[in-house]
Amino acid sequence: MKNSEYIITVDLGGTKILSALLNSENEIVGKVKQPTDSSKGADFIVECIVESISKLFDNHKVTEKNIKAIAMGVPGTVNPISGLLSNAPNLGIKDFNIKEALQKSYNIPVLLENDVNLAALGIKKYEFEDKVNNMLVVFIGTGIGGALIFDGKIYRGTNFFAGEIGHMKVNRKGEFIKGKNAKSFEMIASRTAIVESINKKLKKGSVSNILEFAKDDKIKSSALANAVESGDKLVLKEIKKACKVIGSVLGSITTLLNIDTIVLGGGVVEAMDDFILPEVQKSFMKIVLAEPGKDVKIIATNLGDDAPLYGGIALVEEFLS
Repeated sequence: MKNSEYIITVDLGGTKILSALLNSENEIVGKVKQPTDSSKGADFIVECIVESISKLFDNHKVTEKNIKAIAMGVPGTVNPISGLLSNAPNLGIKDFNIKEALQKSYNIPVLLENDVNLAALGIKKYEFEDKVNNMLVVFIGTGIGGALIFDGKIYRGTNFFAGEIGHMKVNRKGEFIKGKNAKSFEMIASRTAIVESINKKLKKGSVSNILEFAKDDKIKSSALANAVESGDKLVLKEIKKACKVIGSVLGSITTLLNIDTIVLGGGVVEAMDDFILPEVQKSFMKIVLAEPGKDVKIIATNLGDDAPLYGGIALVEEFLS
């Protein structure tokens, strides 16, 4: 980028929008985080995105003339060429061209990517300095999302659906199955699934101090981490169960794809990676075949919420360089 140019990256989630202004030195110079209500429909979400970007303009005294492009990550299946968001369950959106809708407000390019793909681009460029060949990135939070890097390049798949690891059908042992007992990976091992299981156990009389750490009785990743640190037996058991499934799924995928690096992120991992990584590694090694599994690195991203923000730079370079 030229010295006079910035880019804006927007990380769109089901409950919040995180927008950032990045300068020509690839530094984040400002952020705006605001809630959104996905129940109000796609047009309302677009209005919230525009509002978030406007706040960045106002806060940092920049205009469109200073911006090279807007790059946005969305939690769903998106065609980065056409901008069609075909399915975003956490937003309640289907078959909506979010690129066209946003482009009406701007005279600069708007670029789209799946949110975990965007995070993977950021991780590849700024954690590995582009020196990683075959990598799987998995974010564990409200749901579970994934992204694939093959031969140093993002792999989007035939219909831009590649990496949607959370929708694979597995059982509680992490085995791939079909039929009436099959659930999606994220229905078993996401934070949402962990919390649902804990709440069910509490209603049946199980003992736990988890609600002491919850705000307004909402169990977030930080509450789970605090309960783990306190030695809460119920929470420890439920998270270990989820880690066993996660490790098993990652082991099977590694046997299939022969990847060299697995990077975990998302709220759950960020809150307690020192506990989760060894549990996942233990289950992983029981499932993966020895030859493809022996040299695989399983690590937690240190970029946190900034991973997709930095990914915007890589996306702009890919499509506008």
